[in-house]
Amino acid sequence: MYKNLAAAIAAACFFSPLPSRAAEPSPPASKSPVKAAFVYVTPVFDAGWTHQHDQGRKAVEKALGPAVKTTVVENVAEGADSERVVRDLAQQGHDVIFTTSFGYMEPTLKVAKEFPNVKFESITGYKTDVNVSVANARYYEGRYLAGIAAGRMTQSNVAGYVAGFPIPEVLQGLNAFALGMRSVNPKAQVKVVWLNTWFDPTKERDAAIALFNQSVDVITFHTASNAVMVAAQERGKMAIAYHSDMRKVAPDAQLMAVTHEWGAYYTQRVSDVQKGQWRSGNVWAGFKEGMIRVGDFGPKLPAKVRDEIVKTQQDIALGKRHPFQGPIADNEGKSIVAAGHKLTDVQILNMNYGVSGVIGKIIP
Repeated sequence: MYKNLAAAIAAACFFSPLPSRAAEPSPPASKSPVKAAFVYVTPVFDAGWTHQHDQGRKAVEKALGPAVKTTVVENVAEGADSERVVRDLAQQGHDVIFTTSFGYMEPTLKVAKEFPNVKFESITGYKTDVNVSVANARYYEGRYLAGIAAGRMTQSNVAGYVAGFPIPEVLQGLNAFALGMRSVNPKAQVKVVWLNTWFDPTKERDAAIALFNQSVDVITFHTASNAVMVAAQERGKMAIAYHSDMRKVAPDAQLMAVTHEWGAYYTQRVSDVQKGQWRSGNVWAGFKEGMIRVGDFGPKLPAKVRDEIVKTQQDIALGKRHPFQGPIADNEGKSIVAAGHKLTDVQILNMNYGVSGVIGKIIP
């Protein structure tokens, strides 16, 4: 996850849809199991950001069997602690190390220079090196469809959004959600609460309750736990899950889920290491590549709305529709993109505003 605005803006110069930056040739294919390590910023729960990455790890094991041996280190703080962990894993002889939080980017790069024969995958980072690759997902594509669901279902015309930091990755999702909502309900508004943390279940829950007390009847979030979903279930509100399916804790509240699917990417990258074909590159993938998915519909969402969401997902994957298609104005009335045009990837990656319909200032 992004944690620094300036760094996120700089990312615009590096992302491309598919691996693109060639590196020095990898060693010949290995006959022994590939040792793949995964570093997580939170504990492994049964839903959420880290859960989805661990599901990806398990998909690697299932696909490659005895050809891979995986290691997990969870609940690793960003910064100095992550540098120590990544270095330890490299010293232990791991062939590839996946670091799954934006705050791990600089420590990963530093350790990578010390271990040129180890491959590193910086998830949500943007800086590459000959042995460091980066990958992220177009989360905003799923958020747009979540907005359609919210716009169809709200009775108050007010949705809530609990968010970590007001930086491009989060703003992309917030704005796509608002645009999707207003595409089917022009009166809709989105109220956002900024927490300045990715993971604090108590703060996440408190923010959700505060929003419910402000006429919000449908809510979503960009944080790492399921606390918002639990609060919605307890308050009898509607909610849209993020990262993974959360019907286990919100069977009545969940309308749908926007999920991240890392299994195919992780499997391909580990397989590349095993075959001696790994190359550094940049990946920014969405519906088309299967890295983002929507579904896991709850009982409250009508079949007609489900069908609309599935069809829109297909249209976005095929390039027939774009979440940031003009006309778009920011929430202060300034034109962002004209009718008949859409935001470029560079513009999306530099996003620093709220669109029309998002209530309040973006910088808290």
